[in-house]
Formats: sequence, structure tokens, C-alpha cells
Amino acid sequence: MFSFSASSVVQFILRVPVGLYFFLLRLFLFFQFFAMLNSEIEDQVFNLFKDFMARVAKFDDLVNLGSILLTGFQQGLEFLRRPPVEKTSELVKNIIRANETQRLKSYIEAGCINSDDGVQNTNKLHTCQLGLRDHLSKGKSILNELECLVEDVNGAMENLSPFQDDSFADRLNEEASTDDKEEIASSLPKRNEVTDYAECMGIIYSMVKQDYMMQERVVSALNANKSSSGELESYCLMWSLRPFINSEVMDHAWKLIP
Repeated sequence: MFSFSASSVVQFILRVPVGLYFFLLRLFLFFQFFAMLNSEIEDQVFNLFKDFMARVAKFDDLVNLGSILLTGFQQGLEFLRRPPVEKTSELVKNIIRANETQRLKSYIEAGCINSDDGVQNTNKLHTCQLGLRDHLSKGKSILNELECLVEDVNGAMENLSPFQDDSFADRLNEEASTDDKEEIASSLPKRNEVTDYAECMGIIYSMVKQDYMMQERVVSALNANKSSSGELESYCLMWSLRPFINSEVMDHAWKLIP
């Protein structure tokens, strides 16, 4: 093991050219400050990322609830649209004739819909529509929060950018020796980790926004008088499939949180 006396250290410093001495001092102070600042920014970005993903999870829960409401609307409307008994069939005619009662007659005349069931399903349609509108309101609020978090993380990344100016790094490398370059490289921040959070947030925000816009169009298109059975089935399918959400991106994002 090497040992140095105070006098030998002083003699070494005195032998170092003044220009190189000040360069090394500047380099040391720069990276000390840079490492401290970078650590603070990394913590800030990570905390923003965690808040962002928590709101994404909240939006996912909201989407699941919206899917239940949309399916409820579809079922209620399909019940009210249920066709009456086809009395042209000889088999059906014989069954009705064999069990003809006033209650059965009234039921058939009412379109084979019990009055209480009709009222319940009409109320169900109204409740589901109100629930879907409330879903859009809550979804919009979460989307706005996600946008603010993306802006915050972009601001944090901008604060980091001046200290990673390529031309400045090139100048330092030109002035440094081989050993110095290795030390500089080991001192550089792990920017890829920070940018991974920021890039994930930007991509996921774009996906969630498109998902929300699709849901908004679906809800606005719902019409008890005009929406066909095929359209309703397609709306429910698209809502549950969430075609704008890339599951691989989402899985990667969740893995970034320990």
C-alpha cells in the first residue's frame, strides 16, 4: 500500500503546471456539482413518474367501471328491443292456443315485455348514461393531471440538459488524459435511466389520451333510438380491447418502479 507524507503531496502539487492544476480543480468542482444536481433531478423525475403511474392505474380502474356501465346500457337496450313472439309459426300458435289465458294475452300484446321489467330497464339505460358521462368527467380530470406531470418532468429534464451539452463534454475530453477520460466517464450520470422515465411518461400519456378520446366518441354516439345492436357490440368490444394502449409499453413502465 502506498503512503504519502504531507510534504510529498505539497511537492507533487508544486510540480503540477498551474494551467493543469486549475483545469483539474475546475473539473473536480464541476463534477461534484453535477453529480449532486443530477441526483436531485433523478429523484424528482422518479417521484413524478410514480405519481404519473398511480394516476394511470386510477384511469384503468375508471375504464373498467365504464365498461360495466356500457355493457349495462347495451343489455338494457337489447331487452327493450326484444322482438315479440313470432305468431306465424304453427308450433308457437299451438302452444299459445293450449295455454291461452288473459295474462298470456296481455303479455303478448305488450310485446312480451313485463311492465315492471320495462320500467327497470328504462331506468337502467338512464343510470348507465349518467354514469358514463360522469366517467368522462373524471377521466378528463385524470388526463389533465397526467398532462401536468408530463410538463413537470420535461421541465426537470431541461434543467439537466445544460450540464450535458455535447460540445462542453467534447472540450473536456480533448483536454483530459486517457486516465482522466475513464474517470470522467465513470462520473457521468446515468441519463438513460432518467430519460427512460420521461419517455415512458410521454408515450403513455399519448396512449391514454387517445383511449379517452375513443371513449368520449363512444359515449356521445350512444342513442337509445338510433344505435344498432351491431354498433353497441362494437362499442363494447373496442372499450374493453383498448386498441390504443400498448401492453408491452405498460409492462415496461411498471417494471421501472421497484
